[in-house]
Amino acid sequence: MKRIFSGMQPTGNLHLGNYLGALKNWVKLQDDYECYYCVVDLHALTLPQDPATLRKAIREVACAYIAAGIDTNKSTLCVQSCMPAHTELSWLLSTLTPLGWMNRMTQFKDKAGKNRDLQLLGLYSYPILMAADILIYQASHVPVGEDQKQHLELTRDVAIAFNNRYGAYFTIPEPLIMGEAARIMSLRDGAKKMSKSDTSDYSRINLTDDADTIMLKIRKAKTDPEPLPDTLEDLAKRPEAQNLVSIYAAMADRPLEGVLREHAGETFSTFKKDLADLTIAKLVPITNRMRELMADPAEIDAILAKGAEKANALTQKHLKEIKERVGLWV
Repeated sequence: MKRIFSGMQPTGNLHLGNYLGALKNWVKLQDDYECYYCVVDLHALTLPQDPATLRKAIREVACAYIAAGIDTNKSTLCVQSCMPAHTELSWLLSTLTPLGWMNRMTQFKDKAGKNRDLQLLGLYSYPILMAADILIYQASHVPVGEDQKQHLELTRDVAIAFNNRYGAYFTIPEPLIMGEAARIMSLRDGAKKMSKSDTSDYSRINLTDDADTIMLKIRKAKTDPEPLPDTLEDLAKRPEAQNLVSIYAAMADRPLEGVLREHAGETFSTFKKDLADLTIAKLVPITNRMRELMADPAEIDAILAKGAEKANALTQKHLKEIKERVGLWV
């Protein structure tokens, strides 16, 4: 069976974009792939973190995975920092990565802005750790959004560089671009991706929001004064309208065209009510299950420990083989 690796950082609340762009698709992949789903807590350290808050967030993200439908009898759920092979391989890969490759990474440029020289090394070099996360599992496929394609391209380049120097070893992972609604935009600005870090909580729907909060946020979502259009061409010219229709389509597992045929000509006050009802029906059961799981941290810790045991068995085997090829003492 082909193997999947993917993960999310435990920073801020997971939101609707995380669910529709990743979690919902991860659940579907479980029957066709051997899946390793990771809470990538080491990546979270590229920004300052409060230790107690981070530890709680790690459990919360793990709970969200399970509540969304990740079956730990089918998939392996683990925490990145519990597998030392990730960081060991990261160093080995960094010795094969030219600075020119790293300098092309657009996400660092975007996050660093004008204060590039003040940024921490981890923020610059974390794509190498991301490559190690994927390659240490010999993952054949990685579900990614459009904004992560460059990082996967770097992973492929580094894997090829290793194979060229030390002989064919790493599987070259392929991207899985998941669906037309994989990129969910802010409820306050249709040109910006929905983000945990946005200062406005009204820009996103968190997986921890209750029904009343979801209803309020959708009602306040930015739109334009025109009714819903009847063509995709017209919809594409209206980013906030397109975002809400895209969310509805993803929630309902329907094509955009079908949603437009059903709702064309409606006012947004009417459409938002339907969208809120659908979103509440899909997300509130996940929220309730997350709360149940968070109330029993011992159960989550046991699940994560079991996942770490399985992941370590695989990654340490691969790391030993990699070290032998490199010529290290093993």
